[in-house]
Amino acid sequence: MEHVTRTPFEVAETRHVEITLPDGCRLAARIWRPVGDAPVPAVFEYLPYRKGDVTLYRDAIRAPYIAGHGYAYVRVDIRGSGESEGVLEDEYTAQELQDGCDIIDWIARQDWCDGSVGIVGISWGGFNGLQIAALQPPALKAVVSIASTDDRYADDVHYMGGTMVIDQISWASHMFAINALAPDPDLVGERWRDMWKARLEGSGLWLKNWLEHQRRDAFWKHGSVCEDISRIEVPVYAVSGWADGYCRTVFRLMETLPGPRKGLVGPWAHKYPHIGAPGPAIDWLGEELRWWDHWLKGKDTGIMEEPELRLYMQDHAAPASHYEHREGRWVTEPCWPSPNVERRAFALGGDGTLRDGEATGTEWRSIRSPLTVGLAGGKWCSYAHPGDQPVDQRRDDAGSLTFETPALDTPLEIAGDAALELCFTVDKPVAQVAARLVDVSPEGTATRVSYGLLNLTHRDSHETPEALVPGEIYRARVPFKHVAQTFRAGHRLRLGISTSYFPVAWPAPEPATLSLDLSNTRLVLPVRTPVEQPVPRDLGTPRGAPAMRATVEVPGVADWEVTESFADGRVRVKITDGAGRIRLEDSGMVVEAHTEETYGFTGDDWSSLHAEAVSDHALSRGDWRTSSRTETSFHATETDFVIRARLQAWEGETLVHEDTWNCTIPRDHL
Repeated sequence: MEHVTRTPFEVAETRHVEITLPDGCRLAARIWRPVGDAPVPAVFEYLPYRKGDVTLYRDAIRAPYIAGHGYAYVRVDIRGSGESEGVLEDEYTAQELQDGCDIIDWIARQDWCDGSVGIVGISWGGFNGLQIAALQPPALKAVVSIASTDDRYADDVHYMGGTMVIDQISWASHMFAINALAPDPDLVGERWRDMWKARLEGSGLWLKNWLEHQRRDAFWKHGSVCEDISRIEVPVYAVSGWADGYCRTVFRLMETLPGPRKGLVGPWAHKYPHIGAPGPAIDWLGEELRWWDHWLKGKDTGIMEEPELRLYMQDHAAPASHYEHREGRWVTEPCWPSPNVERRAFALGGDGTLRDGEATGTEWRSIRSPLTVGLAGGKWCSYAHPGDQPVDQRRDDAGSLTFETPALDTPLEIAGDAALELCFTVDKPVAQVAARLVDVSPEGTATRVSYGLLNLTHRDSHETPEALVPGEIYRARVPFKHVAQTFRAGHRLRLGISTSYFPVAWPAPEPATLSLDLSNTRLVLPVRTPVEQPVPRDLGTPRGAPAMRATVEVPGVADWEVTESFADGRVRVKITDGAGRIRLEDSGMVVEAHTEETYGFTGDDWSSLHAEAVSDHALSRGDWRTSSRTETSFHATETDFVIRARLQAWEGETLVHEDTWNCTIPRDHL
């Protein structure tokens, strides 16, 4: 990234500001704003990830750059996180959202603000940006929402197609660890110990909360802005990436938002586009400023005269667990659904063929997949770490039903969401299906392009799942993740269908055999007709403010290791994510973090499935040191989910808090 120090305005930074809310709770903020007395619009970012250390590197590149172009940038720790008072008990609580509205009101009333506020965020901050917009605080004028969702049940880290996403365990473990970190005494003074104790005792075990809601009930409807999208009246710029877990949201928002909107989807994982990987990263901060200048300053930047949606049309890539760059080109669509995209049906043949058109035969095919199907699947949401993207699919294909086109005579482009329309029977009351769209090269390598999951008890409703009657014939539709992809001439399209997909999703209670009526089962692809259009405006190369000063004392590590024992059939996936030890030179804080996740099973024994996560974190400065360890263990029986967890926290060498959880939660059609 090119770090640009010259901006139109000199920037002043206030490291720690306390915002007192109507109930007296004090929230911690960091503010960057232009030097001088002239009031300016404000951009607000609202996260639980600790402005003083965890997000500081990212904030240092973004915030001063935007502030240097005539904005106040206000970064606030959510109640109970970082240096903010209170206890954080879950995601997107009613208290969090009301606090967000109160903060916007506070910002708008400051003498350095001209009364106009925009909200920006990625992931959690993208979620609550949409949710706060739906509450319509008067001073909020526009939103930028990156890697977010409008539907907390159907399209989040928790559940996909009514299956439990394994990232839910990973994410719960991550927040378990983050919530155990202490406030910084240099910022909050002697209060830090009492604030820390309240968090350790009150934050709880979020995984238990989430597993107690296995269907789309009121718990998930809260904060799902799709429940009444008309509540969002301000302009929204929605952004994601194909390797991200949240790309589908952009398309739904383009289709449903009632007000002004823009959409952008690149090749990226779960990252801001100016640090986007796989590349190409773009000058996102320049693009974001065009949005703010238009809606907060009333400048004619031309952004709203451009097409509503811009997509990165990916070219073929050999399968790999990590990409630095994806080949492709940018295309635009005037709206969504696009007039350039038509849905085309492909029939599944009893001989394993996949052909354009409707089915003509009357054959049935059956599959009961081994637990090894899914080991090539990567993570539900990639963070651009080695190992978290899908690798060669041929092994997964071996345990699946597969159907394949002949070699393509001409290139084929798709843009949007494919779907598998099923007519089926099963032999168990609970079963799931995973469907994968694969690009097969002339050399035989198989790259996953997209996929979909469906808990078949949710075939008609996520709110009221119904057990399956063995032998009865049903219909269902499996939606795939959206994608824009070119299949080259000479390549083949392969459809893989399996009855399990671990460790992407937790399997059904017992192995099931799925039988498909091929005459009434089809793959539907969103085929895009390439159209003559002006070359899209160049999105540029990344720019930002200078990186913060930091010293890496122990390098971080990110690794993904799959081991198998052919002697006893034991399989283990070990994911290592360590930040190492970093000294933040401006504050003197030393930050340490290391997490290991393990997922595994033995042979074809469904009862052997297990997951574990262990996180070690520490914060220190001089003689002051706090540390924590969180441990989460998860397994299931045919009737229950079982969680064992432990939290330990130390001040120096003294253990100051320890808590354990032993939870058994009944499975609900899952």
